[in-house]
Amino acid sequence: MTPELRAYLIELTNIDGVEDLWQKHCAKMASYGFDRLIYGFTRFITPNSLGDPNDFVVLSNHTKAYREGFVEGGQYRHAPMVRWALENEGWCSWRMLGEQVTRGTLDEKARKVVEFNLTHKVHAGYTISFKSVSSRAKGAISLTTRAELTQDDADAIWDQHGQDIVLMNNLVHLKILTLPMMLPNQVLTPRQREALEWVGDGKTMQDIAQIMGLTQATVEKHLRLARETLNVETTAQAVAKAAFQNQMYVLQA
Repeated sequence: MTPELRAYLIELTNIDGVEDLWQKHCAKMASYGFDRLIYGFTRFITPNSLGDPNDFVVLSNHTKAYREGFVEGGQYRHAPMVRWALENEGWCSWRMLGEQVTRGTLDEKARKVVEFNLTHKVHAGYTISFKSVSSRAKGAISLTTRAELTQDDADAIWDQHGQDIVLMNNLVHLKILTLPMMLPNQVLTPRQREALEWVGDGKTMQDIAQIMGLTQATVEKHLRLARETLNVETTAQAVAKAAFQNQMYVLQA
């Protein structure tokens, strides 16, 4: 490991916000030739589904048009490399995808994803599937090369720098898991968060009201709004989901 890379990794470990982390990571990957990234993570995967898209953590520096089609438009559900990531851990060259196209083994929906990608010059790269932290969780990142590069170019870059690239992406993934990941429509207010924290500590409604200097009715209102914000039915579920998102017991939120 070079002194430069060591210093960069130390810098990453000390970042305290996802936005800053992601910007630095995108810039670093671009220095290797991978200038467009999509990171995805969910803690709510099942054998038959990736779970509610509203619960996904998705970070990307692709164009708005690409994100709208691939993510919001649901193309990811049929993307061959997403399927690979769900079934494997480690990293994979997109050369495998090219071989599937050549052999004609892709189904119609997967072929449409490939065609969509080609219209956005997404044709060469690597996918890293991170080691799962539980049976319900899965994270992966797609690294797309600059538009003028080929898969041969991507493979040559990987031969020279692949281990360092994997190390940096693994660290970024693990760092993201420690940072508050508040989805735009699921951000708790300070009062909602505080009430959930006291519930998580085992306090009763009467205890929480006294600690927060509120009436029990107001505490119950904060908890109800927290449940609605997090799209869950019970307060216990709200505590668990807020904890999953690292919204509880944080210095800043």
